[in-house]
Amino acid sequence: MKHRGILTVLSGFSGSGKGTIMKELLSRRQGYALSVSATTRQPREGEVHGREYFFVSQERFQEMIRQGELLEYAQYVDNYYGTPRSYVLEQLEQGKDVILEIEIQGARKIRQQFPDALLVFVTPPSAQELLRRLSGRGTETEEVIRARMRRAVQESEGMEDYDCILVNDELDACVSQLHSLIRSWHLRTENNGDFIRQMKEELNQLQEIQ
Repeated sequence: MKHRGILTVLSGFSGSGKGTIMKELLSRRQGYALSVSATTRQPREGEVHGREYFFVSQERFQEMIRQGELLEYAQYVDNYYGTPRSYVLEQLEQGKDVILEIEIQGARKIRQQFPDALLVFVTPPSAQELLRRLSGRGTETEEVIRARMRRAVQESEGMEDYDCILVNDELDACVSQLHSLIRSWHLRTENNGDFIRQMKEELNQLQEIQ
């Protein structure tokens, strides 16, 4: 019996390593699909339409909102970002486990539409380690680092909304843990309604024969 894919939302503090974890999982394991977001920002050098993002105009994005073509969307600075509904549903129906890397507000919207989705929050082992990682990049100003730490304080208020907390202390272990979490989510009774109904029907049929 073919199983429908699991929708997994991956969120976390800036500097938690969630993007690296996600990319490693997709490169090491089969059966996963990364949801490609739509955005109104311009492509950066090396980015390809349909790979990093679906690059669309402001007018097209507004139309996607009106037509209900997005599972969730948000505006950052002057650009919109959103998750196309059709792409995600197609991948799930094909049995692919789809991963969304989105912020807390988007995760809450996904939970409303997909109560059986797996929500995972990625965090370093400590706040001090988070600060060290942000500072260690060497690409951020002190002002940006302080702003991201303030945002982390705000985001920490939503950690309880997630099903699982994934502590990113060692990359290989973290990738394996995420894979195990998603595999185990397939076994939940909520995700096996068709199998349960089939088993009940078969048992009733056998009982009638005897």
